[in-house]
Amino acid sequence: MVTACGGGGASGFPPVVTGFKAQTVQYGRQATLYVGGNDLRSSMTVETSSACTNPALATNSSTTLLVINCSVVAVGDFPLILKNANGDLVYQTTVTVPKPQVQLSTSIGNITLELNPAAAESTVNNFLKYVYSGYYTNTLFHRVMPGFVVQAGGYTSGMVAKPGQTTPIVLQSNNGLSNLRGTVAMARRGDPDYDSATSEFFINLVDNTFLDYKSAGAPGYAVFATVVQGMDVADSMAAQPTGNVGLHANVPLTDVTITAAQQIK
Repeated sequence: MVTACGGGGASGFPPVVTGFKAQTVQYGRQATLYVGGNDLRSSMTVETSSACTNPALATNSSTTLLVINCSVVAVGDFPLILKNANGDLVYQTTVTVPKPQVQLSTSIGNITLELNPAAAESTVNNFLKYVYSGYYTNTLFHRVMPGFVVQAGGYTSGMVAKPGQTTPIVLQSNNGLSNLRGTVAMARRGDPDYDSATSEFFINLVDNTFLDYKSAGAPGYAVFATVVQGMDVADSMAAQPTGNVGLHANVPLTDVTITAAQQIK
């Protein structure tokens, strides 16, 4: 909750809202919301619910335009509510946050992933952290297995491990999502180091339900996203000749490189 700029409305006229626009509303990012009207200097309060936290007025807010910033931490709808100093409702609307999408630009085409923070919030947030930092730039799809998966996110050309990985995350495989064709899951180490995923992820080329959560002793792999565009690019990777590089098997003989990863929705 924040208080709008200015005093008590010296003109004596009540605040009136004449327009609203939501700008840059993306999960994991700061949203910018514009409220236009008249006499918006009165001591109004702004409520945005727990889906968009820490609302604050930008310094360029005025009596005719409120510029509200808040941090988007959930997908779906959240209310924007404006009240006057007496707590009376002045304006209310609904803002919709879409599921986040990340585009992987690769040397053989683009792949768009739609993330599911409602099912795997900490896994999605971890993945976006690497996206925002630019970590995935110049990493490889380093493991390609036809009829199984293509895996990326931890090595550069020559199978050199990329530094800069942060603290491993808790495994979120028991989230109701299945390792079906076109889904994306986090790679990790094996038993007993289940909570070991960092930056590496894989795309399922077929239904790999044997990778799903079965029990605490057989927790599987955490699905957190789905390919919504570019599955043909992933399939084309499976046709690439592969070989061994050092101790690594199933490495494409011609580098398939992620040139950029960016959130587009």
